[in-house]
Amino acid sequence: MNLIVNHSSMWPIYDQIADQVKDQIMHGKLAAGEALPSVRTLAKELKVSALTVKKAYDTLEAEGFIHTVHGKGSFVAFADQSLMLEEKKKEVEADLEMAIRKGRSCGMSDEEIAQLFQIVLED
Repeated sequence: MNLIVNHSSMWPIYDQIADQVKDQIMHGKLAAGEALPSVRTLAKELKVSALTVKKAYDTLEAEGFIHTVHGKGSFVAFADQSLMLEEKKKEVEADLEMAIRKGRSCGMSDEEIAQLFQIVLED
């Protein structure tokens, strides 16, 4: 599993890890049933605290992307397509919110943003 952590980012490291693992699962780079590195192994590879990796794994488990078997490790959960689709929709929503904030920050009205959205949507 190839993960990159930006230690100087304002974005929490556990979120960086969780989001990259989710992305790899959704794009088929990690298959259902595949074992993830142990918390300690991944923490050592990424040069972060084991608690940080544990928090990322706990987040992934809570969202249904992985499951953990005590004493055996963490594994990619069987892909629930509706869960993955919902996660993609959340990403699109977040991207649209960011675009709207950018538009407003440079003085665009909501009507101008909506018109621009329609133009881009038609392309």
